Amino acid sequence: MFILGVLTAYLIGSFPTSYIAAKIFKGIDIRDVGSKNVGATNVLRTVGKIPALLALMVDILKGFIVTFFLARFFYLPPLSESIDYDFFRGLLGLTATCGHVWPVFLRFKGGKGVATTIGVFIAIAPAALSMSLGLWLIVFLFTNYVSVASIFLALSLPVFTVLLNKSFWTVFFTAMIGALTIFKHKENIRRLLRHEENKTKIFKKTS
Repeated sequence: MFILGVLTAYLIGSFPTSYIAAKIFKGIDIRDVGSKNVGATNVLRTVGKIPALLALMVDILKGFIVTFFLARFFYLPPLSESIDYDFFRGLLGLTATCGHVWPVFLRFKGGKGVATTIGVFIAIAPAALSMSLGLWLIVFLFTNYVSVASIFLALSLPVFTVLLNKSFWTVFFTAMIGALTIFKHKENIRRLLRHEENKTKIFKKTS
């Protein structure tokens, strides 16, 4: 049950939402346009707001399904008698995020995992997520950089889980997922240092 649960979490995380949205709505390969990232932000820039919103919602749902439903479904004896639930749930959340980042269906070239991470923490630590999303919004409104806001979210989530006295395994996997998110933003960090990172303006000024 343990291996089957982890494998199922990976396959759900691997579902290439942004790739499919770009193909359906514009007939393009999202890996060849814009930032070439298979994520909702690139869909927003290259395809449109509605496809991006749909991609975002499905990617969030992937993380939530894995950590809320799948974890409970597979957490049965003898697994439940030998492994801590927070460990198992956290591992499935990390695995789903890895599936989004390295999807088997796209030859392991995926997105940055932020939306799937949000879905994971809606189930695991909703209060900590709410605070991190508040910080994300503040940073984004001040900078218009999705990447910078996402890095702040990844850095703050482990801190908030500690402040809210979450279990060791919840904090551990929060830190692991946060580290993965920051690692996947390494190219964004380089572009920021070169002043080449694209800004994302949701509300454009009209003349």
